[in-house]
Amino acid sequence: MQYLWAFLVGGAICVIGQLLIDKTKLTSARILVFFVVAGVILGGVGVYQHLVDFAGAGASVPITGFGNLLAKGVKEEIDRAGVIGILTGGLKATAAGIMAAVVLSFAAALIFQPKSK
Repeated sequence: MQYLWAFLVGGAICVIGQLLIDKTKLTSARILVFFVVAGVILGGVGVYQHLVDFAGAGASVPITGFGNLLAKGVKEEIDRAGVIGILTGGLKATAAGIMAAVVLSFAAALIFQPKSK
């Protein structure tokens, strides 16, 4: 049953993204920022964690999960280090994902020889 909920919640997030692409004139970058900010806001008020507990990877893998992780990292770091946690918490919590994105993007660029438009 957990797989079904993960599929449905992750799919619903993707449907929202597809509707934004099809029905608005928003660029992909703006939609990406919208999803990250939505994840931060929902994570900051504690709503998104309930969705992660319910749907697992269906809620934590999409880009909204990245926003939630930023908010969670900031909250934890503020509790540990005080106000400086506002600046350091998000980066500490997401460092592994950011590093993986940079390294894998670099490797893909080496392998596939990208071209500018």
